[in-house]
Amino acid sequence: MTLEPCSHHGKSPPCADAIVAAGVSTVVSALEDPNPEVAGTGHARLRAAGISVRSGVGALEAARVHAGHCCRITENRPAVTLKLAISADGKVGRAGRRPIAITAERARDRVHRLRAMHDAVAIGIGTALADDPLLTCRLPGMDRRSPIRVVVDSELRLPLGGRLAASAGEFPLWILASETASPDREASLRARGAEIMRLPTAAPGRLELRAAMHLLAQRGITRVLLEGGPILAAAMLAENLVEEAALFHSEMTIGPDGLDALEGMPLSALTGSPPFQCVDREMLGPDRLDTFVRA
Repeated sequence: MTLEPCSHHGKSPPCADAIVAAGVSTVVSALEDPNPEVAGTGHARLRAAGISVRSGVGALEAARVHAGHCCRITENRPAVTLKLAISADGKVGRAGRRPIAITAERARDRVHRLRAMHDAVAIGIGTALADDPLLTCRLPGMDRRSPIRVVVDSELRLPLGGRLAASAGEFPLWILASETASPDREASLRARGAEIMRLPTAAPGRLELRAAMHLLAQRGITRVLLEGGPILAAAMLAENLVEEAALFHSEMTIGPDGLDALEGMPLSALTGSPPFQCVDREMLGPDRLDTFVRA
């Protein structure tokens, strides 16, 4: 098993008791559960019953699988995966923040699969205004696996007629706004089905991102896929709020006037940064996916 069996009563009786009752002789466990209600007592209960316990096997792989649970327990926030689609010259958009399709179909399908593997997908208001995205999972038969859509929009500028607001009644839409954003705008967005959450600001027009992550964790979110844009991505990295990064590299070039992947920060701050290690590289047709994990 990847995580220590529980030893407390939650929605079901303790897993450790069920293992003892089943007559299992040996348990191989990757991680000790950081939950204070468990924290080694599951393993201890098994050993007390005469069961051989081997822990730590495959711990690094298991830590990635359970990153959301561990972050929520230890830091009261979700685990964040940063997704970037990057041209060969390190750009993510055209001059003037104009969008462009950078990767091909196989890479885009992988992004939809990533969405289905996360509780929420988050973007900044700049990306919402530039791209008018839908942010659902559009693989065949998987639209119901679409994550909660989160927009970091301090002043509630999200267009009422855009695809996000228009679909809020069908797919959940949470908007993170400042405490001073317009009540009238909030009422209009709520009328379309969006949920507005107020947060303090760290600077004019900039929400307190750590507080935002705490709020998402309190709402049951354990994994967030961060899809842009460069301002929000750089701010999240600067706050040490990113656990993993999925970098989709394209062969196309955009040119020197294109939009840098990270606002005011070189891409090497991620790819050449000691906290992050490249753990996987995969070709997706003409594109390449590099996966980085915080060490």
